[in-house]
Amino acid sequence: MRSKQTFMLEIGFLILFCIFIAWLSVLSFYFYRLHVRYLTLTRGENKKTLDAVLSEVTKDLLDHKKTLANIITRCDRIEKDGQFHIQKIGLLRFNPFKDTGSDQSFILSLIDAFDTGVVITALYSRSGTRWYAKRVVKGKGVEHELSDEEKKALEMAKKVH
Repeated sequence: MRSKQTFMLEIGFLILFCIFIAWLSVLSFYFYRLHVRYLTLTRGENKKTLDAVLSEVTKDLLDHKKTLANIITRCDRIEKDGQFHIQKIGLLRFNPFKDTGSDQSFILSLIDAFDTGVVITALYSRSGTRWYAKRVVKGKGVEHELSDEEKKALEMAKKVH
């Protein structure tokens, strides 16, 4: 018959064997999950390795960063240049002469973000229409003083923006 010591040794090996099988099962489960994730990452990539896929993704990411930097630079330049385009428009109709019917005359102010541009005045009378244009820099007439109506049209343009 077997001795108690041999029996305990066999039980010990059996417990150790069960622990080993459990540990092997846990490792197999995690290895299987890792393998499935690897296959998911490389699926449809024509048998590329994970390193090749990650290298390609990294290269694409750097290319996209460069493209984004170029787009940001271009947008900043467009925004800066856009400040010099006509942004504010004011239109004022009025009657400068009491002998004409209605508000046939008008003032059109076209200015940029810095209140620089032009004021165009059309004065209608029975004998004809006269046109005047005055340069405006920072909200003030340059060569000629602005009339009260032209200043009002300029203020209307500033309020629109």
